[in-house]
Amino acid sequence: DERWRGASGATLLGEIMRRVTRAGFAIGNIDTTLIAQEPRLAPFRTQIQEGLAKQLGIEAARVNVKLKSTDGLGALGRGEGIAAQAVVLLEREDA
Repeated sequence: DERWRGASGATLLGEIMRRVTRAGFAIGNIDTTLIAQEPRLAPFRTQIQEGLAKQLGIEAARVNVKLKSTDGLGALGRGEGIAAQAVVLLEREDA
């Protein structure tokens, strides 16, 4: 969709949260994994966790952030990119 061209991740996440809320759901918890050889993300783990929590409007305790590397394997291991994965538990707000 052309209206999202160039949109930041924060903008997209905000739109997703509006849609989730409109559908009657809330986040129970979120489990994320960031995969990068470089830069080293460990010093920023708490900052990432707190930033995601703030953006999502939930307590930081409900956001788990795992940091992994590929031990030099593949494109990620060569530092050509960073991957992110997330699993989110959605709960009905009326439950």
